[in-house]
Amino acid sequence: MRFYLASASPRRAELLKQVGIDHEVIIPDVEEKIDQDLPPGQLAVLLASLKARAVADRLNKGLVLAADTLVIHNNKAIGKPRDRAEAREMLQLLSGDHHLVITGLCIINLDEGREASSFSETKVWMKKLAAETIDCYVESDEPLDKAGAYGIQGRAALFIEKIEGCYFNVVGLPLSLLDDLLKQTHYKL
Repeated sequence: MRFYLASASPRRAELLKQVGIDHEVIIPDVEEKIDQDLPPGQLAVLLASLKARAVADRLNKGLVLAADTLVIHNNKAIGKPRDRAEAREMLQLLSGDHHLVITGLCIINLDEGREASSFSETKVWMKKLAAETIDCYVESDEPLDKAGAYGIQGRAALFIEKIEGCYFNVVGLPLSLLDDLLKQTHYKL
């Protein structure tokens, strides 16, 4: 069965390769609108489902995986920064505090007509960052394509004091949850 990743994230693609899943990337054409009225887990699953359906509608067979990662600070969802100035603001907000990272997953098995979705939640504590540290990090452009304006697997690893929950969730693809959902949709690794 062909496996399709409905995501432009190189980190998700690397994690699938790490666990031995050969896949093809198809980038969904979906506008990611953050509805602050939905509970964060439900919002992440909704956004992942929209992406999965957008790709599944283009296919007849195979399995489609989509994910959406949100950073939640003080009960407010933070998406990807639009520019360096917004990345700087996000990092200042997260600096010296804790936040939640929530990744919603949706899997559609077109061959069997099965769909499964859920989310993973990880609590992250970021140490207090000096303004010059934030400026240097933002100038690297690393934070520009990441929810919350940081990548735990990159240079921002230096900023994280501790996490409670799944590390891979913070990277953008909770592998244990992925395994559970693959089993629910009858996909065998």
